[in-house]
Amino acid sequence: MTFSVHGLAVARGIAIGRAVLVASSRVDVAHYFVEPSQVEGEIERVRQGRNAVVEELQRLQTDMPADAPHELTALLDVHLMLLQDEALTGGVKHWITERLYNAEWALTTQLEVIARQFDEMEDEYLRERKADLEQVVERILRYMKGVASPVAPPASSPRRKTQQDLLLDDTVDVPLVLVAHDLSPADMLQFKQSVFAGFVTDVGGKTSHTAIVARSMDIPAVVGARAASQLVRQDDWVIIDGDAGVVIVDPSPIILAEYGFRQRQVELERERLARLRHTPAITIDGHKIELLANIEQPGDAAAAVRAGAVGVGLFRSEFLFMGKSGNLPGEDEQYRAYCEAIDGMQGLPVTIRTIDVGADKPLDNKAHKDSYLNPALGLRAIRWSLADPAMFRTQLRAVLRAAAHGKVNLLFPMLAHTHEIQQTLAQVDLARGELDARGEPYGPVQLGAMIEVPAAALMVRTFLKYFDFLSIGTNDLIQYTLAIDRADEAVAHLYDPLHPAVLRLVGDVIAEGERQAKSVCVCGETAGDVTMTRLLLGLGLRSFSMHPAQILAVKQEVLRADTRKLAPWAQQVLAGDEPAVLLTA
Repeated sequence: MTFSVHGLAVARGIAIGRAVLVASSRVDVAHYFVEPSQVEGEIERVRQGRNAVVEELQRLQTDMPADAPHELTALLDVHLMLLQDEALTGGVKHWITERLYNAEWALTTQLEVIARQFDEMEDEYLRERKADLEQVVERILRYMKGVASPVAPPASSPRRKTQQDLLLDDTVDVPLVLVAHDLSPADMLQFKQSVFAGFVTDVGGKTSHTAIVARSMDIPAVVGARAASQLVRQDDWVIIDGDAGVVIVDPSPIILAEYGFRQRQVELERERLARLRHTPAITIDGHKIELLANIEQPGDAAAAVRAGAVGVGLFRSEFLFMGKSGNLPGEDEQYRAYCEAIDGMQGLPVTIRTIDVGADKPLDNKAHKDSYLNPALGLRAIRWSLADPAMFRTQLRAVLRAAAHGKVNLLFPMLAHTHEIQQTLAQVDLARGELDARGEPYGPVQLGAMIEVPAAALMVRTFLKYFDFLSIGTNDLIQYTLAIDRADEAVAHLYDPLHPAVLRLVGDVIAEGERQAKSVCVCGETAGDVTMTRLLLGLGLRSFSMHPAQILAVKQEVLRADTRKLAPWAQQVLAGDEPAVLLTA
């Protein structure tokens, strides 16, 4: 019987194939007490499991294929750091020593303790790193139980012929899709080398590692599909609709034929888009549009260039700091990372945003989350940097030194006050002075501010007195304008990029930048949403920054646009009470 399972659409495309199910290793984990004399043996079992997984991940890194996405390398690094984190290893040892839990019980108990801490984090990206911790524990448990990797290609076996088989078997080999509770970065690497055409997971969000890697590898995927791994049976025919976030199980021949046709259309569309890579992004009426890439790691620059980006509009530098705990990257380490990104962009400009962390994710372990009532409104982003001037100037010196090797823009997050602007610019001057005193060469940088809070948008004229350019972070601007935690399922449906208040703030910032002949870029999710491209062009936006995988689709919209016609229409949308209705009219 045909039925559908709904999840989150995180990677576009359609995959059709038979289901290969992956059971969770944590099912039926043994729970029993051990004798005091067995404590050392249980600790050693966990240690051996952990060491074996470390060796496996290091081997995967060593054997990484040249065409593997950089995201996989970065996520494997995260898993290696988690494996060696004292919070995990020390906690497991505590449960075995003090409570006499067996090794598996101690491991899953400590997982739950740390997982609760992740759940309380305000930042969506860091909150979803709980999945990485779960996968680290999953991998140790798999080793301790002697279970193979979940994405090892299944042994072929005779199958009964179905109507679905008759539609596909005569022309192609039967494809396979993976259905799992979750997938780790190491699994994803093996996924790339295996026979699977797409995947579905029970858990995960739009910023989970599975979503990030799926987008970078261009694999159709649906995550957060709840009980998919329980509802889908081994060898069921499955359609993964990565555009709609829907998984169709046991489709009828008619549905299968329809999706087969759509799948071929998607492939043709991708081929057409690929031809646009070297085409300049110019509107019908002659406006040159800047399509930039958002990156998290220096190695992401190569993917940005391949996608046809004309620069990096947002290098999220905080990713260099994550997982470093008390050992933050020093000036030289940061300098090398920024130089790597600059070299990777082959002479194109790179905009580096200073570290964007918050009270809920202190990097030096000096702060405690219990001290903050609301981390989203607390000591985060530029406030955090200004509270630690030595750390801040270390980063500024590294960026300034890297600017000697290419065109670099420096971007500051979450500014809201004039005195914050003045303090920030003073720190830049101090950093330059420190480099002068050392006789260290450095280059010129354009200075910019993120417009992420309504106060900044309303003060746009003041901001443009101090800065060379502005970048609108729509993700946070929407969240703060509408007073909505977009990661809270209870109110996430109210998160609306087309809310009149949000659009008017965005429109005002773009218009003021145009009046003062200063660049304004949009670097949030809105920039890569093709349904928003025409509206942003009509509002006067000429610079977009997005995930590299979205660039060609947005470029296609740009090439079809005539801003002379879009401008009056955009003003009508901006003045309307229900912009969403006018947008689709």
